[in-house]
Amino acid sequence: MWRYLMGRCYDVRGRIHMHREQRLCVFYFDYLPQSLSRTSPPTDYSQCIPSTATDVPSGGTASATSTSPMATGSQIRTVQDPVFHYYLQNIGGAPKLGPESSSGYFTIGSMITLNSDDGSSLYLNVNTSATTSYKPLSLDATATTTDWGLEGDTIITTNPRQLNFIACPTSNTTVYDVYLQNGNDTPAGTTCTLVTMHLPCLC
Repeated sequence: MWRYLMGRCYDVRGRIHMHREQRLCVFYFDYLPQSLSRTSPPTDYSQCIPSTATDVPSGGTASATSTSPMATGSQIRTVQDPVFHYYLQNIGGAPKLGPESSSGYFTIGSMITLNSDDGSSLYLNVNTSATTSYKPLSLDATATTTDWGLEGDTIITTNPRQLNFIACPTSNTTVYDVYLQNGNDTPAGTTCTLVTMHLPCLC
């Protein structure tokens, strides 16, 4: 069951289930408490499903159309300038920060999975073998980083605990490289910003 609040769907454990503009929430009755009327559904229970609504041309009639599969999950974004509300996503096979319009959607637990529209997935990993304090991130078919976690809406690693990342500009002004930061090193020849990454629900 999903709980609908402030334009988002949450499951019964409070985990956010983001939906995109093409998705809508419809009331879901099957598991409502017996004390609630099923003929007058409450507005705070819902289930996210793909929208099939279409615009009705003047003088015409509406018809249902199917939509393409869409990735589900939560977005991950930064909240510090100059990358305020830049979103984690797959760009050229690597995890980077970029515009919301191309944002990735992730399943977050001890592993972080990037969900694709076609139903495939990749795992967000940290290259802990790097000798620098900043550790490159990668997207791989196998999960090697299994100590991701959440503190409130903040993405962290738990062993050891770390919530700091750095965002470094690229030749594309709308795209930033992102690294887990365990110290003070930064890539040569660039000025990076210390950031944290969050779910969109609380920040």
